[in-house]
Amino acid sequence: MNIVYMGTPDLAAVILDKLIRSEHRILAAVTQPDKPKGRGNQVQITPVKELALKHNIPVLQPNRVKEEGFLPVLAKFNPDIIVVAAFGQILPKSVLELSEYGCINVHASLLPKYRGAAPIQWSIIDGEEKTGVTIMHMDAGIDTGDMIMKAEVPIEAKETAGSLHDKLAVCGGDLLLKALTAIENGTAPREKQKEEEASYVRVLDKSMGQIDFNRSASEIEQLIRGLNPWPSAYTYLDGKTLKIWDADVIPEESEGKIGQIISVTKDSIIVKTLKGNLAVKELQLEGKKRMPVDVFLRGYSIVPGIFLNNKKEEGI
Repeated sequence: MNIVYMGTPDLAAVILDKLIRSEHRILAAVTQPDKPKGRGNQVQITPVKELALKHNIPVLQPNRVKEEGFLPVLAKFNPDIIVVAAFGQILPKSVLELSEYGCINVHASLLPKYRGAAPIQWSIIDGEEKTGVTIMHMDAGIDTGDMIMKAEVPIEAKETAGSLHDKLAVCGGDLLLKALTAIENGTAPREKQKEEEASYVRVLDKSMGQIDFNRSASEIEQLIRGLNPWPSAYTYLDGKTLKIWDADVIPEESEGKIGQIISVTKDSIIVKTLKGNLAVKELQLEGKKRMPVDVFLRGYSIVPGIFLNNKKEEGI
């Protein structure tokens, strides 16, 4: 089929790569505008744009797909279908109805659960045992369209948002190719979503990463994995931000107060939580590199009894 592809981040680029290697023809790639990023404020192109340019695929970057003048440009490509994956903008009816087969979306959850932004991260934060990919027809709602196909992916015990992202990207590309074949053959199923089972997840922001030790060790450990690699989970030590990248749950209770470091071993810093203890295994102190605890302890003395703070300005 002749396809216009709409996507922006790494996940979308992995799926686009699958399409490029298939029998389908990519007419154009629509992605978000280039934006300055990092300390140097250098303009960075999106992963989808980078891949598209590599394969000489025309790239469109409207500030808003609803803006006047964009639809005529898109219509000139005359696609059979529009494929969307983590594009980052809501599509107007004019785009949804532009092609013969409409728009289909590659969504990284088992709909109708985890509609909206950041479904990968929230599935880990919420302690789900499995997630997956849904290919769906797009309508005017947010991830509310009829479902075509699903594929489940188990969430491993030490799964991070980063590792799960990579698995779902590969799964999404494979499932998309199956769905496109079924659509073209007229055999694609169309299943309505059960609204009573629907849930929406909110966009991630950096403030979400602040660890509240008044939660259970299990909840905190899930938060750490769910926010790895971005925006990351953190607390404060000696007035400095302390990112925690990996931790284990110790179910046993111990003496001490919540947020207190109750013991230090050669490779762990043990912190008391509301329920159980958290054994910090990998961390990153402000201004330092990410490192295992055993390496960190060679240059930084941690005394049991001190607290990890809720606020940077409090110090210790």
